[in-house]
Amino acid sequence: MRFLRDLHCLLMKGSQAHARWELEMSDNILRSRGRMFILGLLLIPVFLGGIAIAGGDGSNLPQLIGGKSAYMPSFYTPVIFFASIFVGLCAGLITGCIGAGGGFIIAPALMSAGVKGILAVGTDLFHIFAKAIMGSVLHKKLGNISVSLAVTFLIGSIVGATLGGMLNRYLYDLNPVLSDLFITVVYVIILGFLAFYALIDYYKARKGEAAESAPGAGAAEAIPPMGKKIQSVNIPPMLTFDEGITPGGRKISAIFLILSGFIVGMAAAIMGVGGGFLTFPIFVYGLGVSSMTTVGTDIFQIVFTAGYGALSQYAIFGFVFYTLAMGMLLGSLIGVQIGSLVTRIVPGIMIRGFFALAVTAGFINRFFALPEKLQSLKMIAISKDIGALLNTVGNSLFFVIIGAFTVWVLYSFFSNIKELKTEGH
Repeated sequence: MRFLRDLHCLLMKGSQAHARWELEMSDNILRSRGRMFILGLLLIPVFLGGIAIAGGDGSNLPQLIGGKSAYMPSFYTPVIFFASIFVGLCAGLITGCIGAGGGFIIAPALMSAGVKGILAVGTDLFHIFAKAIMGSVLHKKLGNISVSLAVTFLIGSIVGATLGGMLNRYLYDLNPVLSDLFITVVYVIILGFLAFYALIDYYKARKGEAAESAPGAGAAEAIPPMGKKIQSVNIPPMLTFDEGITPGGRKISAIFLILSGFIVGMAAAIMGVGGGFLTFPIFVYGLGVSSMTTVGTDIFQIVFTAGYGALSQYAIFGFVFYTLAMGMLLGSLIGVQIGSLVTRIVPGIMIRGFFALAVTAGFINRFFALPEKLQSLKMIAISKDIGALLNTVGNSLFFVIIGAFTVWVLYSFFSNIKELKTEGH
């Protein structure tokens, strides 16, 4: 149990580091005229599609956005675009308000709206990559990056992302329902774990108990036991890092970095996330890397892993819905700004409670989707009606909870906007 508590704490730290990065990217984009101009150029195809539909000349539009051969919706509607803005807004509000990555709700939300799992994953990865390129803050973080660790890690992450993308496409070719089932099971396991410990953390906070710090989170940046064992293995080539923290630095075999990158890359390609929530526990707890170096390396790998996965494993095969990606980008840029302001006026315990609720909502959504998919593949003996009912219940609970959270944050923001303006000055 101690290991699981430490793991959850590190998953949270990784998610928080990713949230800080998202806020910084949002600031960079919204405060730069040049980057806002580029964003406008990226949105031109979206608006041209809307004009074509409004003018009744949408006959060739499926070819423009992929059509049936690309396994995506064979038509464009403004409703799809505005729905994607709402999904991005919700994810951004969670990221900004809670201070933890809200990307875990994007794929479940898209799948609940009827988007195929593989398309939801590819689109989410593309949205992450587009945001990273536009709002890149790498130049500010390079001082915290161990180049040798980052490059070696990327070797593994590229291989992992390739295999993860190939696996998703292979399962889709076998049976689209099987592909959705696989992605759903992965989300159930990850979100179930996070939800369980997030609820425990909230309960302890309500009782006034201090949360236990994770290994490696202390001021001395002590190396956890697992990290010491791995660093003691002498398999060339050996990489030196953390010279500024430990005299002479620490050393680790490149093989462990490549294996770690492989795990993160595969998870990113399968789930459609940046992989940051895994990098932190693997680096700090497993490899004994300092949290400062981990944050810089994590940001570096997200840009390249998400970009490679989105373009080479999904986009060129037609598994990226461009309209959805642009809508989510717009929504998340706004949401993360509003959410970060709301943290100034609401109690911390309430924010922790909403994080636990949001993760639990994602878990419930995917868990209730399982029976219908298992029934479709003849793996369990239930009627179609029961499977459909459970799926509807899961979708309804998910959107009610996330919708309620969104309304609450927006209400808190607009009802206290004068106070926030005063603080801003």
